[in-house]
Amino acid sequence: MGAKAGFALKLLQWFVRGIQFCCSALILALFSYFLAVLANRSLPIPTYTRAVEGISGIGVLYTLLGLLLLCCLAGHPFTSFIAIVLDICFIGSYIYVATATRDGASSCTGTAVNTPFGRGNANDLIQGAHPTFRQACQMQTACLAVSIVAVIFFIISALIEVVLVRHRRKEQRFGPSPANNYTSGYGSRRGGLFGRFRRRGTAESEDPNYLPEHAHPDQMRQSYNTETTAVESGNGYNKYQHDGQVAYPETGTAVAHTQPAGFRY
Repeated sequence: MGAKAGFALKLLQWFVRGIQFCCSALILALFSYFLAVLANRSLPIPTYTRAVEGISGIGVLYTLLGLLLLCCLAGHPFTSFIAIVLDICFIGSYIYVATATRDGASSCTGTAVNTPFGRGNANDLIQGAHPTFRQACQMQTACLAVSIVAVIFFIISALIEVVLVRHRRKEQRFGPSPANNYTSGYGSRRGGLFGRFRRRGTAESEDPNYLPEHAHPDQMRQSYNTETTAVESGNGYNKYQHDGQVAYPETGTAVAHTQPAGFRY
């Protein structure tokens, strides 16, 4: 139970980190393209493009490191605390990315399309070369969409880190026991919430000075009684002594043991 639950939590966290990595990588790739075009064409570089580039780059490194270390450091209190703090920081960072690319929420049509390259007609080329203002606006739309997805998944990853820490502590608290067949993990709690109330009520109703009742003679098995142990039914054999043989013969008068007639060892 415990090992399977831990593996499922790690697999879920690995999936979440993978989505975060893809979102950060896409934003990093598109804004790297924006910066390259702006630098090659000697256009002014807006400050927010550098900020988004830095945020997405750090996000790629963080999520990649989280994917690599998830197998061996998942659930450790110290590393999970750092991961939760960083996840909260990236939630705020990608909210900023979403606001910086809010121009992508428009229809990207018309004569006044806002892009990192400035404002212009949607069908016009930027300084006579690709991309057009519509294409640049659509790139911002993609960045806006994945930044919102990244915010949601960073919230999920922070919650999963809390669950991983609780799961690891529970495994360390209980450990191998008969409840889990002496394997890793912890035993299942029977009865759930109602079983807990039943156990609590039973413990309170029991008398601490109460002793268990002893067994009565009529409850004992007769085979334990030496006098009634049957050797062979119907042969009339006395297991203590033979006919004519005393139970405790005097010294020198012991009678040799003979096999009773009709009896077979």
